[in-house]
Amino acid sequence: MDTLPRFDDILEQVQAYKPTCDEDLLRRAYVFSAMAHQGQVRASGEPYLVHPLEVARILAEMRLDEVAIAVGLLHDLLEDTYVTEETLRDQFGDRITNLVKALTKITTLEKSYAARQAAQAESFRRMLLASIEDIRVLLVKLADRLHNMRTLNFLDENKRQRISQETLEIYAPLAHRLGMGRIKAELEDLAFWNLFPEEARRLSEELSARREKASAAIELVRSELEHMLKELSIEGEVRFRIKHLYSIWRKLNVQGISLHELFDFLAFRVVVDNVANCYAVLGLVHQRWRPVPGRFKDYISVPKSNGYQSLHTSLLGPEGLPFEVQIRTWDMDEVAEKGVAAHWLYKEGRDPGADHPRLAWLRSLVEGQQESPREFLDSLRLNLYPEEVFCFTPKGELVRLPRGATPVDFAYAIHTEVGNTCVGARVNGRLVPLRTVLKTGDIVEIQTSPNQVPRRGWLEFVVTARARTKIRAYLKKGEKDRARVLGRKLLEREARRLGLAVKQGLEGFNLKEAVVHHGFAKEEDLLAAVGFGRLSAREVMAVFAREKGEPEKTSASKVRPHPGSEGLVVEVMGDRDLLTFRAKCCQPLPGDPIVGYVTRGRGVAIHRRSCPNLRRLALAPEREVEVRWGSLGASYPMPLHVFFEDRPGMLAAISQAITSAGSNIRTCHLATEDRCGVVNLEVDVSGRDQLEKVVALIRRVSGVTRVDFGFTRDFRQLVATRGSEVAGGAR
Repeated sequence: MDTLPRFDDILEQVQAYKPTCDEDLLRRAYVFSAMAHQGQVRASGEPYLVHPLEVARILAEMRLDEVAIAVGLLHDLLEDTYVTEETLRDQFGDRITNLVKALTKITTLEKSYAARQAAQAESFRRMLLASIEDIRVLLVKLADRLHNMRTLNFLDENKRQRISQETLEIYAPLAHRLGMGRIKAELEDLAFWNLFPEEARRLSEELSARREKASAAIELVRSELEHMLKELSIEGEVRFRIKHLYSIWRKLNVQGISLHELFDFLAFRVVVDNVANCYAVLGLVHQRWRPVPGRFKDYISVPKSNGYQSLHTSLLGPEGLPFEVQIRTWDMDEVAEKGVAAHWLYKEGRDPGADHPRLAWLRSLVEGQQESPREFLDSLRLNLYPEEVFCFTPKGELVRLPRGATPVDFAYAIHTEVGNTCVGARVNGRLVPLRTVLKTGDIVEIQTSPNQVPRRGWLEFVVTARARTKIRAYLKKGEKDRARVLGRKLLEREARRLGLAVKQGLEGFNLKEAVVHHGFAKEEDLLAAVGFGRLSAREVMAVFAREKGEPEKTSASKVRPHPGSEGLVVEVMGDRDLLTFRAKCCQPLPGDPIVGYVTRGRGVAIHRRSCPNLRRLALAPEREVEVRWGSLGASYPMPLHVFFEDRPGMLAAISQAITSAGSNIRTCHLATEDRCGVVNLEVDVSGRDQLEKVVALIRRVSGVTRVDFGFTRDFRQLVATRGSEVAGGAR
């Protein structure tokens, strides 16, 4: 495939909107990229160079400068070719190299879920930090993701699902926050088709049918809108579109309505020359068609945080057909479609950094640099959510917040100290609880007290990254102070157990050696680690025991099962001599992604990462530790409920299926009622793979209707509650 003409097309496109562009830079970037990617092919079978060229073309469509387009041509070099950072710096200088480096994903050779998540979080964090200095980093990344989504069908299903989910959760909201409506819509629709192909197909067919049925009414509305512009002698244009697929599907699901109840899936856009004419057209359409109550939005007077401005109104047209009219100026239309990339940033001749007020939200995304990878990713997904509410201070100052925000979020948006000392709030003059969800138009007055401090319970309802970060920082400081006190007491107790003199507490021990040995910066950090349970007092005091000639009683192994944990083999990363046990709520097995949580006095509880209880435990992130399954073999008890039709030989058949899977039955309790039965089993399995094999073989037994996990004491009640499912052949 000859790709040179495609590059020439891109160059002509750039020169059309920027005749003074650095042509030499673009040609050098193209040739360098072509040489570095020579011989590489994509999953589609195309030469790899097609991808950077397509990214450069998308950036040219955004009307970006030659630096951004050169970075688009070079963006994969450090990640996918032999080119080093030093070579790239010699060829293209610091600015372009730093941009390419910020776009290079951090990779890890470790296969653990925690390692992959940490690498992903750090890649996002680095990209966002670089975008604060130069927004072109984010624009190139969006172009890269857009082309990858367009060619996603060449990947296997698991990768398509993972990439599409990430696109919906992070990249489409990023495009929205940058005001890039066209790219956001395409990213969402491409992800929707990959995640829910059947629903996408069905909705697409239904929309096409409705549009065809309403074609006459659509043309009538269009002609009347054009006639209105002529009557007023307004220079303008009328366009028609159906809202993009994912937006409609999401609204139907969130509101629980059918397509027939949706007022705005058919939309007309009226673009005029000035703001005064926007309101003039609005008056005419409200005279001609009946407006739907509560469906008018004025984003001209109160723009969205991404700069979007327009008037929106929903109307009932011919034959009761609902439709939406959006009215805006030409400049507003360009911002709505292309956002930061094509309008106010580059046309103003500004340095492309994020110091512009419209990009202040970028800084809030990377607040709280000490967050764990999981917390950072969760916070990122939450705070990129595009829905917003607009609230006001008693003095009339506008405060933008994400949907679901509370008075505590509002208080922290005003100032950290206002948030920390918040004791109550008045919304529209009425006292309300702090967990009250705010709505657009609310006037919020925060009441403070110098005696108030942030509460852990606030983390259950605040939604902004700023509020969560400030609350956690305050709580973490308090937790650390208490942990230091506890750590000191534990060390003193261990010293007494070893027969060491502790008349003056720990003053007689030189803890500096232990601080250095365990990799801490200062004594307070060592004490806090002992208090949190991340480091055992026995291990710290063993050094002093050896100096006194006492036998060392510490264990060198990082793997230690909790008494009664049935041979649980889990490594606590970076710590030693910590007891571990499987959490009963989720019963993790080897093969499951896991996380450790330091309990008070019982050791480290091992949870599956999908465990619903982790949401509650996440309120104390400082007690989370990284763990992984050890290399030693062991068997683990797993509770099963097997529902079946009550007939002779069922228990024997179920037992035979378990034996065939190489498993053993530890306990067995059976109950029957009304020709239905349930047997509560506890079976030994070596991991998730063997458990799935056991369950699959049990389900093949004729007469078995359902297999569930968990324990119960009242078997007959369980049979009665599930009897209808069993009789109906529930699977």
